[in-house]
Amino acid sequence: MDKINLYRQHIQELLTERAKRRSPNDPVTSETVFDTVNERYLLVHVGWKNNNTRIYGCIIHVDLKDEKIWVQYDGTEDAIADQLVERGVPKKDIVLAYHAPNVRQYTEFALG
Repeated sequence: MDKINLYRQHIQELLTERAKRRSPNDPVTSETVFDTVNERYLLVHVGWKNNNTRIYGCIIHVDLKDEKIWVQYDGTEDAIADQLVERGVPKKDIVLAYHAPNVRQYTEFALG
């Protein structure tokens, strides 16, 4: 399996695992969005809290571009970048895009 297909598989598996963490009785669901044509992968929360508060938001947004994983947003405690590293993805292939380009040099991850 080539690198991009492997990265795509890791991302989809991690987002799917996270989506399944919600209780089936929870009125807010976690949904995965996999755009394999444009290489965009999202986890979003959708639903209603107490029947009067709308819940909608992107929790994780990851793109594949330039043969790297670009973490555009990660609003979780367990960083998806760290989970990708645990699966064998080198830090040089992960860009923490939510950091400004001039700040990325201070992380252990790719600059871009």
